[in-house]
Amino acid sequence: MASASWLVGGPLGRHALVGRVRFWTPLRVVLLLTVAVLALGWFGKAPCLQQAPGADGQLTLDWQNDRQYVAMCYSDTVPLYGIERLDDPSALPYRDAWTETASDGSTQVRYMEYPVLTGFYQWAAARVTDGWLAAAAVLPLPSGLPVVVYFDIVAIGLALAWIVVSWSVLRLRAPAGRPWDAALVAVSPLVAVHAFTNFDALAVAAACAGMLALARRHPVLGGVLLGLGGAAKLYPLLLLLPVLLVALRRKEIAPALQAIAGAAVAWLAVNLPVALAWPDGWWEFIRLNRTRPADPDSLYYALSYFTGWSGFDGPLRPDQPPNVLNAVSLSLFVAVCAGLVVLAAKAPRPPRLASLAFLVVAAFLLVNKVWSPQYSLWLVPLAVLALPRWRLLLAWMAVDALVWVPRMFYYVGVDQKGLPPDWFLGAVLLRDAVVVLLCALVVRSVLNPATDPLRADPLADQDDPDWPVRRRSQRSAAPVAVGQGGRDGTG
Repeated sequence: MASASWLVGGPLGRHALVGRVRFWTPLRVVLLLTVAVLALGWFGKAPCLQQAPGADGQLTLDWQNDRQYVAMCYSDTVPLYGIERLDDPSALPYRDAWTETASDGSTQVRYMEYPVLTGFYQWAAARVTDGWLAAAAVLPLPSGLPVVVYFDIVAIGLALAWIVVSWSVLRLRAPAGRPWDAALVAVSPLVAVHAFTNFDALAVAAACAGMLALARRHPVLGGVLLGLGGAAKLYPLLLLLPVLLVALRRKEIAPALQAIAGAAVAWLAVNLPVALAWPDGWWEFIRLNRTRPADPDSLYYALSYFTGWSGFDGPLRPDQPPNVLNAVSLSLFVAVCAGLVVLAAKAPRPPRLASLAFLVVAAFLLVNKVWSPQYSLWLVPLAVLALPRWRLLLAWMAVDALVWVPRMFYYVGVDQKGLPPDWFLGAVLLRDAVVVLLCALVVRSVLNPATDPLRADPLADQDDPDWPVRRRSQRSAAPVAVGQGGRDGTG
């Protein structure tokens, strides 16, 4: 931020008058930036919402000539509206199935493929869509194809979720005198590209709000939020391991146990009724994750492509689970978790919760057989909290966001003037290398706290701002206006 200030005249001088404009607080500026980037993200998906007359003269989505890939506007929200029968008001997720025909002519009974909270979020958005369309039939309201209205309603909820993410990160960093770090979350290129690609913003919001509740000395609430996030996507539950490790190092086990209990109760409260009522539908998410092979986003697929290796399991039949790959991926993640235990034990000071949280989620993505593009959103707030170095994080986010370009043209296919797999898989390996570099720097900051931007600054809160300590920095009591003293977040 200090170097960027030269665009508006440079850093403040010794005799500058600051703090006179009270309206533009860091919170309001960060939220405004968040809304602006989310709007940019919506406009990026807008080409896939264009309508055109179909063969029967009725309006339909204009996805002709691979528009969704060529315009790089693809979102899972659009095809899933019809595939998962969300357009049918009588269909209920996890209860009602449909039959899917594979390319070889075989059929498969399918259910909602997402965790429970995400599945019912889609269903609720579809029912709001029905209500909006019914109202638009009698009132002067904007309307369009049902799937277009559905996308916009889903996008509103996802945008609100990411606003919660920015707000949570700012509140987490304000006590340490670094509220502007949250601007990295707001302006991330990954948000512009992937906020509306899938539904992951819901889980990210729950995870960040859970960390904030924990820092505010509400461990039960923090655990409940992490459990709800785990009911939307798995990854917020991974944060319970860092919570436990930090608690053990600080000899403050009670907050960790309360958070873990709250997460377990919340997760069970959401999942158990569905699992008991419709076990086949509830199991669908687990079944698909067990049977799907290595995705092109994974290290395993890239290694197989560039070396000619046939994979751990060799050729697989349709719907045959890659059991060896599953075991290898799980074993590698268990090994990484064991490494985190050692790291937390060997650190000269109790590690920061954000540092371990970033490492466990990044490791999960690196060794997993799937890294869907929107999964990178999981890392954005954790990276900002763990390693608030602006140039480095913006470089990683730009690299990760740009993977979307060769990915889309890889899907177009070489015969349709798309790109060969080499471009996409090379970009995947580059992204993974940058994430590994971030992990190495976070490990260094844990082993050498002097390299941690939050602990190297003598003005910053020397305790972990993400942990429920007994005393808080007095500087967090008053809001900071734009330009009013304090850290600029350059790290």
